[in-house]
Amino acid sequence: MEFIKDIKFDEKGLVPAVIQSVDGEVLMVAYMNEESLRKTIETGTTWFYSRSRQSLWNKGETSGNFQKVMRLSVDCDMDTVLVTVEPMGPACHTGNKTCFYREVENGALVEAKREEKGEFILDELFKVILDRMENPKEDSYTNYLLDCGIDKILKKVGEECSETIIAAKNEDKKEIALETSDLIYHLLVMIAERGMDIKDVYEVLKGRR
Repeated sequence: MEFIKDIKFDEKGLVPAVIQSVDGEVLMVAYMNEESLRKTIETGTTWFYSRSRQSLWNKGETSGNFQKVMRLSVDCDMDTVLVTVEPMGPACHTGNKTCFYREVENGALVEAKREEKGEFILDELFKVILDRMENPKEDSYTNYLLDCGIDKILKKVGEECSETIIAAKNEDKKEIALETSDLIYHLLVMIAERGMDIKDVYEVLKGRR
């Protein structure tokens, strides 16, 4: 890590770090000191220095939304670090993929219109299912399935799987999308009922990639 001695940390020993996803979207901007920069390189996940708490923090340590470091770059002036990551969940504490989820329009801040990545849509849906488990709602289909138990849920998974196969055989793209969505939803309910997390599935898929 010889390059670290050439980094131009400011008078407080900090350097701004721009975090972007592997698809090129800027996720957040934070600060690193020498120790957090070293830990980022050593652990393969992002570490920052909190100016308000005056302490190190590992992104995802409490939320589970870790950032796997894929590449680390330094700008020409050696005073800014760019970290390209594979995010394990939303970067922003608000639940948004990026902290830059608002944009200026006619002098006012509005929520940016962006195409959500499939993984984060699944995360959002899974969180709703977990919320139904913790806070049941009357007339909720999710609560109906959970109340019926695993046998009912598995029966629905089987039914939706068969319907997805039929839609695919009929080459009806709209129907394929609808039936696949139903199948995925019921699979997520099954995962939640079994006390698992959707990230367990992500880890297996990432390991196979």
